[in-house]
Amino acid sequence: MVKKVVFFAAGIAIALIVSSYMCTPHDDSPVKAMKGVDWERERQSAFVPQLSDDAPNEVTWKTLSDVTFKQIYVQELDSYFWKPTFGPAIKAYEGKEVYITGYVIPVDYDENFYVVSRYPYANCYFCGGGGPESVMDLRFAGKHRVYKTDERLTFKGKLRLNADDIYQMNYILEGAMEYVP
Repeated sequence: MVKKVVFFAAGIAIALIVSSYMCTPHDDSPVKAMKGVDWERERQSAFVPQLSDDAPNEVTWKTLSDVTFKQIYVQELDSYFWKPTFGPAIKAYEGKEVYITGYVIPVDYDENFYVVSRYPYANCYFCGGGGPESVMDLRFAGKHRVYKTDERLTFKGKLRLNADDIYQMNYILEGAMEYVP
């Protein structure tokens, strides 16, 4: 099991290396995260939402795009990665109970690793349809059913932002469970 997890993490790291190398300019300029490669669209960082503590708050894919990425070199892997800087609109959701709707992508059934994506599987979520801001890791609260690729569902949980661990996604939904708003 441990070998499988290490191998899987290494596979994710390689996918991120390839996507980072293929999808970004090879200089130190920051890039904006938006649909496709339209990096120059307006940022919504001036908007900081008023969130409820009584009920889950909807977080949208547009809000998740309030992030910029800077390419950094990771010596131990001898590769470049995108390091996110989260804007104020998405920082407001950190640690809050949120819900989001998207397409389920089972990354590894054996390891119970699922993501929810802004785009269906047919649109590569790192190069074709968007960047790392277009996926969220689902960390389930307990037992759940087996999900099929491209099921469009809503999940709720606590949002965790990840800017430092290159082996995890930037957005993580802790305690994830299906939700009907």
